[in-house]
Formats: sequence, structure tokens, C-alpha cells
Amino acid sequence: MKSLHRQMVLSATYRQSSVARAELASLDPVNAFLGRQNRFRLEAEVIRDLNLAVSGLLADKLGGPSVRPPLPKGVAELGYANSVKWLESKGEDRFRRGLYIFFQRTVPYPMLTTFDSPDGNVTCPKRERSNTPLQALTLLNDPVFIECAQAFGRRIIEEGPEEVAGRVRWAFRLALTREPSEAETERLVKLHDEIKQLAAEDTESAARLVGEYAPDGVLVDDAAAWVAVGRTLLNLDEFVTRE
Repeated sequence: MKSLHRQMVLSATYRQSSVARAELASLDPVNAFLGRQNRFRLEAEVIRDLNLAVSGLLADKLGGPSVRPPLPKGVAELGYANSVKWLESKGEDRFRRGLYIFFQRTVPYPMLTTFDSPDGNVTCPKRERSNTPLQALTLLNDPVFIECAQAFGRRIIEEGPEEVAGRVRWAFRLALTREPSEAETERLVKLHDEIKQLAAEDTESAARLVGEYAPDGVLVDDAAAWVAVGRTLLNLDEFVTRE
């Protein structure tokens, strides 16, 4: 099976673009003959893993017991008779792959449920894929994804080049594995400048945005601007979609 899977994913058919070419309009309009790649959203666990990986937080430890990453406030209290005691994992365990998240039957991990992770109580021959506003709200507001954006912002400052446009291109390549267009670069540079100005006018809010991931020797307004840029990249449809 491993050899078969390797042959499939390395084939020209599997690796081709999802962009529909003009000549396919009449030859294969519904993609019955796999004339182009399918485009679909990544699985729930992979979305979280990808955010952790790009932000530099992902723990590469293999095996071991289940972990309990941060839950949105108030979720654990929804369990039967308030009996769920979700003891948040510490250290690298809070950043382990989604595969290891503890399955609480009465209170399933909400991020996985939102992105159509199957119910662990029954067999799942095929995953469903939905597209709901709650998914966008989760990517923006779930504590795990906020922390990933904060860590990504710090990583951009510490590992990227010095000038703003260079950092934007570096972060774009890291998140989306392609070079940004001139228009994309200009929009992100403009976003950086606007957020930096707003952060300078309200340093208290800027500090909350940066959280515990403030880089050493960097002003809070600059750190907040890069968190905003990183958060934007992590929330793009292209980031959570397999082309």
C-alpha cells in the first residue's frame, strides 16, 4: 500500500495544477478523466498542523499519550453536568500534531468538529467537506490560531530580512510556497504600515495582539504589525486549500 500511495502522489496526474485549461473545456468539462487536479480544503487536523508548522511551534515528537491543546473559553463547561475537566497540556505537548488530540466524547475538540473531522465513535469511510462562516471565525478567533499568528509574526522579524517588502515576500513564500505578485506584496506592505500606525496610537491593544511572543528589542507597534501580516496570510483561502 505504501508503494502504491507513493506512486500515486508522485504521478504527473496527481501533481498537476487545479487550474482548468482552455483545451479541457470540451475534452473533459467535468474532470472525469482527471485532466486537472482537484482543489479542496485540507483536513481538520492538517489545518492546525500547518498553522503550527509555519509559525515554528509544531512539536515533531512521535507517539505517546493524547494531548489537550487550549480550548476556547467556556467550551469545557458545556459537557454533561459540567463534568469535563480539560487540563490544558503544557510545554511541547500543546503544540503536537492534531492526530494526538484527546477525543472527549461529550465535548469534542471544537476546531476539529468545525472543519468536518469525523466522529470518533463510528466508522468513517469518507470525510465530508463543508464551507461555513464558522470556519472563518475559527481561523480568526480560536486561541490556537491566534497564538500561531503571534509566533509567526515573531518568526518573520527574527528570521526574515530587514526591509519590509523583503519580509513580506519571505513570509508569503513560507506560508503559501510561492512568490507573491507585485500587487500582493504592495497590499501586504500597506497593511503592515497601517497596522503599525494604529498600534503606535494604542500600545496597550498592540501589546495584547502580540501576546507573549514579543521579540527582544522590537517596538510593540512593529511587532503588532507583523502579527497582523502573519494572521492575514494564515487566514487566506489559499493557505487552507490544496491546489
